[in-house]
Amino acid sequence: MTDTAAPQPRRRDRGATRAALLDAARLRFSRQGYDGTGIREIAGDVGVDPALISRYFGSKEKLYAEAVRVDVPSGLTSNPDRPLVHITDELLREVVFGDWEQFDGEHPLLVMLRSSGQPAVREQLRDQICGDYLSDFADRLQGDDAALRAELIGALLLGMGVMRSVVDSPALGKASYEETRMLVARLVHTLTHK
Repeated sequence: MTDTAAPQPRRRDRGATRAALLDAARLRFSRQGYDGTGIREIAGDVGVDPALISRYFGSKEKLYAEAVRVDVPSGLTSNPDRPLVHITDELLREVVFGDWEQFDGEHPLLVMLRSSGQPAVREQLRDQICGDYLSDFADRLQGDDAALRAELIGALLLGMGVMRSVVDSPALGKASYEETRMLVARLVHTLTHK
């Protein structure tokens, strides 16, 4: 006599499913932008019901916000005496020249730029860049125009990232981190010293 009991439903690992949805969302948002990505596509990539996105994240907007959120690298600004030129050198290596495999090779800030037509995305981008990175830069600078000079340093790094990965500019696209770091250091030095 064989056992004909119905198979037990497989238990879902909430943490693993949530992580898989975030991974799939990062790739979709990187390749297609916010508007070009649907929650059904993301759920389909993982093989789950789209309702799980609402359950785990609340909405597509909240999924996007979590998927592209990247914190300032640990320890980058922990030493208040660390020169700003050293911090920007590390950001140059990480943001402009880094290989962010989980975002299809680009830093999440550049991924967010592709979807910046969305007001919520633009606000998140502004909060992440101006709040997380540049407010610390401004605190390290002297003078009435410290915030402006900090934002100019941010524009330099972000602009380089756009030129390399979005525009695919000929010279910067082929240049290495080592070739550019001293030139960037000179520009940052100029902006950090009055």
